[in-house]
Amino acid sequence: MRSLVLIGHGSHLNSDSARAVFRYADLLRGAGLFDEVIEGYWKEEPSLRQVLRTTASTDVTVIPMFISEGYFTETVIPRELGLGHQGPVPPEGIARVIGGRTVRYTLPYGVHPAMTDVIVARAREVLPELGADGPADGIETALIVLGHGTTRNENSSRVIHENAARLAGTGLFSEVHALFLDEEPRVNGWPDRVRAPRVVIVPFFASEGWHTLETIPQDLGLTGQVTDFPGNPHGPQQVLYARPVGTHAAIADVIVHLAEEARGTLGPGGDAERGHEAAWQAFLSRARAGTRIGELLITPELGVFEVRHQLDEGRPGGDLMTLVTPEGVRDQVRVTDGGEHRPVHTLRSVPRGWRAVLNEADLRRAVHYAYPAMVEETYAHSCHALRPTPWATTARRQTGIYAKVQRAVPEQVERVATRVCGACLRTRLWAGERLTHSFLDGVPGGMPCAEACTFLVAEVREEVARKKAAAASDD
Repeated sequence: MRSLVLIGHGSHLNSDSARAVFRYADLLRGAGLFDEVIEGYWKEEPSLRQVLRTTASTDVTVIPMFISEGYFTETVIPRELGLGHQGPVPPEGIARVIGGRTVRYTLPYGVHPAMTDVIVARAREVLPELGADGPADGIETALIVLGHGTTRNENSSRVIHENAARLAGTGLFSEVHALFLDEEPRVNGWPDRVRAPRVVIVPFFASEGWHTLETIPQDLGLTGQVTDFPGNPHGPQQVLYARPVGTHAAIADVIVHLAEEARGTLGPGGDAERGHEAAWQAFLSRARAGTRIGELLITPELGVFEVRHQLDEGRPGGDLMTLVTPEGVRDQVRVTDGGEHRPVHTLRSVPRGWRAVLNEADLRRAVHYAYPAMVEETYAHSCHALRPTPWATTARRQTGIYAKVQRAVPEQVERVATRVCGACLRTRLWAGERLTHSFLDGVPGGMPCAEACTFLVAEVREEVARKKAAAASDD
């Protein structure tokens, strides 16, 4: 068996942040190259601290869905996964045995040499005349590989320069430039650098977003996919603006390359993870008789299962929107009835008005999407195998902008937790609370919380910042 885990950043605020990771997971799942493809996040669920518990295989490959190496790929993800590694990841990746699973952690997909081909593919979308030897119409064409850049980590720009160098050697373009938003050489100076009458700009970004859709076009004066600049220093120039590389379907092939390269040095796949399977069999035994989990009601019907909000119990099925895939459930429960993002899935805010009709295999995935890691963690708790992590330990582990939560006094933490956790179904084991019965015992809201979530950590950080600002104003 083989499990593939795609790690994204996620967001506490924006439900679209994870969409690119979902898309690639769906593509790879459909290709059937892995027994399962699941996603984990820094800012959403399943969290980095939970995601390995959700894998069904003892052979796990973890790929960071980031465009370059940096703080998250070298510090945050290895730390939160418990890899015992900090700093640059070697080309062959890192392999560790964690909880009976062999976990292989790779470089981020954006640094793979195959990304050069993805850049060319994006360029061809806006310039179909680009053949194997350059533009068929003979017009000199420059390429700008546009990166974000940062002065905090040189690896962020290195991958842009490497791709530009490889492309310069192909002869496809008369000029190739590596330019950046936030470091030199900056992209807003392109008219002085680029001489070719036609210019293709390919953003080396992971997803469509604020930069690619708004700030870049505004700052460069782009009016669409094609923009003419008649008065530039080197004469009239036409700019073709491509979509970001990170949303191209070929990224799925890059991910496969990374996974195969990671496994190639470490032998065959693994076995079914027995604890994981035991947890799901315990849950399914209840589902076959009808059960409730969190805010959801699960009812067996003629070989399939109906899933709906408990508050919709008794409503005719025709009055509800019908979903027939686990991904449909995933998309439905990511936002509230009011359209607000739900980064913590155990908050009492599952939307109403829908039903899902699923077979047993799809039910497992749908419940995983609705309440990530809850089946595995609840079963582990029932077996006395779920170890809580006290707040002090979680706080000490924080780095970067979150390190300031280490200064939060217990009263501050409890004040924030009362507000945040009060709307959550989980019982705070990390704060010393006890959970005696769970949904596996027939109590729908009985769910353990072994460690403060990243949402709570972020709110405690804001509380500390507000207190500091208030103290400064008093002075």
